[in-house]
Amino acid sequence: MGDLERRDEMVEGTEQKVKRGRLSGPLRVGLFFAALAIVLTLLGLWRAHNLSLRNVLLGIALGGGTWGLVSWAIATAAAQVEEDVASRGDEDG
Repeated sequence: MGDLERRDEMVEGTEQKVKRGRLSGPLRVGLFFAALAIVLTLLGLWRAHNLSLRNVLLGIALGGGTWGLVSWAIATAAAQVEEDVASRGDEDG
């Protein structure tokens, strides 16, 4: 086994140790905006005196789900672009 292969195995093992038990950046962004959307939806329902179980569940599913999914997708795309730019910068020397 060459030095390069051993180094790759060590890096993969290290990445797995770091990622275990921690949320990735895009996932944190998605959860943050989902929670924010849920809070704002519930606040709006409360102010309009329209708090019913159906409205709360729909607000959580639609508001939180949509904002969470879209913000996660944007953050994931941005993270992938940053990785690509960094890897191209390494190749250029």
